[in-house]
Amino acid sequence: MVTVLTAGHVNWDVTLRIDRFPAADGEASIRSQRQSGGGSAANVAATLAGLEVDVGLIGSVGDDDNGLLARHELEETGVSIDGVRIVEDADTAVKYLLVEDSGEVAVLGNDGVNEAVGPEDLEPERIRASSHVHLTSQRPDTAAEIASIASEADVTVSFDPGRRLGDRDYGDALALADVIFVNDREAETMLEDEYSASTFDDRLVVVKHGADGALVHAPDGDRVHPGFEVETVDTAGAGDAFAAGFLATMIDGDRNGDGVDLDRALEYANACGALTAGREGARNVPSAAEVTAFLSERH
Repeated sequence: MVTVLTAGHVNWDVTLRIDRFPAADGEASIRSQRQSGGGSAANVAATLAGLEVDVGLIGSVGDDDNGLLARHELEETGVSIDGVRIVEDADTAVKYLLVEDSGEVAVLGNDGVNEAVGPEDLEPERIRASSHVHLTSQRPDTAAEIASIASEADVTVSFDPGRRLGDRDYGDALALADVIFVNDREAETMLEDEYSASTFDDRLVVVKHGADGALVHAPDGDRVHPGFEVETVDTAGAGDAFAAGFLATMIDGDRNGDGVDLDRALEYANACGALTAGREGARNVPSAAEVTAFLSERH
């Protein structure tokens, strides 16, 4: 049985480090190129595994070389991929990450078959057997069905809908989520829709501010952490690492019967995000020992 089950995109990433983002009709120089697994659900799963959490994954890849590489890399990190669907005669989603010298990222790509899992493909027992389910960007109907199965089984749910929040109707999944992760822009988008701030008063809303830390809206009041200063190398995957760090702390508190220490969860999550942003590649995730050492130095 896995402790956390993540669900959403599994991609293959090609990271191009460039001197600057080119303007229209302009040109930029490629400084380096590397390839690795990507996709928010897979990134969170890999980081949780590095933080010594038992984790499984629901997603889909093609039966091509990129899909084989993505699955092999996840297995190497300790992620259970029993819930990853392999689609025959199909291409795995490939994302091209343009990373300029400041560490900022732009993304190009095609979705491939990273949303081939529909509600009819789910295995309810796999969802019910987990202690927590973390949803990321995916088909809205699939996200809603996973959240419904989990909620009915008293399995807690978190949701990080990502940059496509404004383009897709995630209302049913958001309504069932116990924890919602958004960045500043996504928070504005969420509240501009049919929701009001009071809609989320009874759950945790974690607003990620990037290098400026994060804030948690909780029923008993807000908590804020300013983040950590690091030399930014590549911000790709930093938000996923943040979410994994927050969830690892939350799960640990629940397991020990101490409840969720939101201040500690924010600090730990920001440390995970900072360590990832200080390295090249979204999948260059920190280990539990590295996070502990980082926090010990900062204290």
